[in-house]
Amino acid sequence: MSLLQRHRWFAAAAGITAVFALVSLTAHKSTGLTAFADIVGFLVMVLAAAVILANAIQQPPEQRSFWALMTLGFSLWACNQGAWMFTEVFLHRAIPDPYAFDIVLFFHPVPMIAAVAWRPDQARRPGSVPRSVLNFLMLLGWWSFLYAFIVVPHQYVMLDVRLYNVYYDHLYLVENGLLLAVLALSGATSSGGWKKVYLHFFGAALLYGVVSQFLDRAVANNTYYSGSLYDVPLLASVVWMAAAALSAREWDLETVEFRLDRRLKKIVPRLAMLAILSLPVLGLWAALLDKSAAPSREFRVFAVLGAMLLLGTFVFLRQYFQDQTLMELLQESRRGYESQTRLQTQLVQKEKLASLGTLVAGAAHEIDHPLAAIMTYSEQLSAQERLTIEQNTLLRKIVTQAKRTRDLVTDLLSFAQQAPGEKVPVDLSILLHRAVQMQESRHATGKIRLTVSIEENFPRVQGNANQLFQACVEIIENAMDALADNGGGALQITAQRQGNEAVLQFSDSGPGVRDPQRVFDPFYTTKPVGKGTGLGLSAVYGVIQEHNGQITCQNKPEGGALFVVRFPVAAAPVVQVAGAAAI
Repeated sequence: MSLLQRHRWFAAAAGITAVFALVSLTAHKSTGLTAFADIVGFLVMVLAAAVILANAIQQPPEQRSFWALMTLGFSLWACNQGAWMFTEVFLHRAIPDPYAFDIVLFFHPVPMIAAVAWRPDQARRPGSVPRSVLNFLMLLGWWSFLYAFIVVPHQYVMLDVRLYNVYYDHLYLVENGLLLAVLALSGATSSGGWKKVYLHFFGAALLYGVVSQFLDRAVANNTYYSGSLYDVPLLASVVWMAAAALSAREWDLETVEFRLDRRLKKIVPRLAMLAILSLPVLGLWAALLDKSAAPSREFRVFAVLGAMLLLGTFVFLRQYFQDQTLMELLQESRRGYESQTRLQTQLVQKEKLASLGTLVAGAAHEIDHPLAAIMTYSEQLSAQERLTIEQNTLLRKIVTQAKRTRDLVTDLLSFAQQAPGEKVPVDLSILLHRAVQMQESRHATGKIRLTVSIEENFPRVQGNANQLFQACVEIIENAMDALADNGGGALQITAQRQGNEAVLQFSDSGPGVRDPQRVFDPFYTTKPVGKGTGLGLSAVYGVIQEHNGQITCQNKPEGGALFVVRFPVAAAPVVQVAGAAAI
């Protein structure tokens, strides 16, 4: 792409400015020149507002507020120019001084200042949007107060054209200076395409701010007329901004992480604080030191009171939104801490289970050899015919116990995740019913009430039916043992779907768990010696972790323990697994 093609919009802006300047230089002061200047100026401003509005519609959401506020500023600018055109061209009247639409012209930089202060090139933080809106409203309210306090007394209360023009021009100069300051700051602290946007707008605003002062002096000296050379740089500043807005569509307007210097971040809050603190000072000055006429003094006092009420409301709302943001950050921090604690606990538990698995694996190898020898010698003995019936009976018991020992070692290896089983979609409701039936047959005293509540269409999970069944049996047996030691009670089991998780809850009315944080630790048990090894719940924890699930234990406020088990739901519904039903 050639240089002219890359800068075609700026070339077009220069061409429009050159044509306008040529007409201004060659034509004399006349009704035709006035109509030409007013109509062209109005159309250019409307076109600029339309171009920026198109950017607000087409650009990504994080940029729309910037272009929307810029559109508002240009619309106010065009509104003033339209009123100027209507008065001079259609009504054939000179612009009165003061002019009612001077207020519209005065406020048109306010949305532009807010747009630049919005900093679309910086990523927004949570809760910053309401505060940014309030900042804009506070800025608008502050400038409205200044206009009412300084200019309005000489415009509407006690008309004084000379003082009106002096105060209006000085206040408008300060306003344009503030726009230049925020543009310069944004241009210095940005990069890429946004840096170009800020710098182009800065150049156009600087041109407009300088020339507007000369134009105001020309108006005061009665040497200005529409279509004069004073209008050329004003038109140039508008088409320059429009060309920058059109070119911005081809620039890389990237939003990056907020990286403004900390001292600069405090400018807006400090300016807001300064604005609030200045109100009582100005109120005291108006009441005690103002030498203006009584109506002007009274108006200024009421203006201060109104501004204090308005800005005080904005400060209250800003503090409210800030408190809400802080509460959200605090809750997020708390959730993060709880999540980190849970992950740390799970990691420690996994390390414990890994150590247990290594221990069990090593012990299994040592136990396997004597077990194999016992079984081999037992089979050789059973082959002899001279053994008595009593000896055969004892021999069969030896073989049975040896096989049971080998099965226990195999189960321990499986629980310690040394030998994970095959995983298929499993119906947990069937496993729960089978586990409950088994435990009820073992605790047939009638002192323990056991209820099961399973949600309709309870989802299946991906897992090993045998391991999950043993885990359910272990949790239920642990709860029923606690109830039996407590003289009886109730155990309620519920199964329901929560989002993409299948959730099992085992809630008992027993004495609770002495230390819920350690209940899954290997070899931790509160049972008497000989009644438990402390490996049962550790094995359950390992099985559930192997199935990408979670298990938690806590004591209920009303008493008793609550075990909550969560499994991810299987990807798609399938036919019920026969192996699960046959356990």
